[in-house]
Amino acid sequence: MKHTSQKYYTPDEALAKAQRYCAYQERCHSELRSKLIEWGVYGDVLEAILAELVTEGFLNEERYACTFARGKFRIKNWGRNRITQELRQRKVSDYCIRKAMQEIPEEEYRETLIAVLQRKAAEIAGLDSYEQKARLLRYALQRGFEQELVWEVLPSLDMGGD
Repeated sequence: MKHTSQKYYTPDEALAKAQRYCAYQERCHSELRSKLIEWGVYGDVLEAILAELVTEGFLNEERYACTFARGKFRIKNWGRNRITQELRQRKVSDYCIRKAMQEIPEEEYRETLIAVLQRKAAEIAGLDSYEQKARLLRYALQRGFEQELVWEVLPSLDMGGD
């Protein structure tokens, strides 16, 4: 835990600090709200700062959701279910989540799933075909890909066997 003496910020200092915090990278409302509370900013002052940041364009939940979805998909190869789950944990609205899912091109999504499964298949080579498919399915589901799509793609993988 941090030291007990907490610095308290005036509303103007808190706003300036929050602007820098949001300018550094996209933030969601809940993340910023937690940070402001951590800084000792509460109540009407907190709400006023949030409103000001939205007005000034520092805080935009739709932009955050789209950036988050693109990043987690392209860098971490997460599926839509995992991205949606993470955005919901951050209290992002369903509207923004739907917009974010549109950021992931269908063809690229399918190709990414195939690449993820091929990498995993190479790691577990040597198992019988049934066990290999079961592990690949579990792995893809953990990464957030849809079960129907995984079943659709599995037969096209070259796993040597059937």
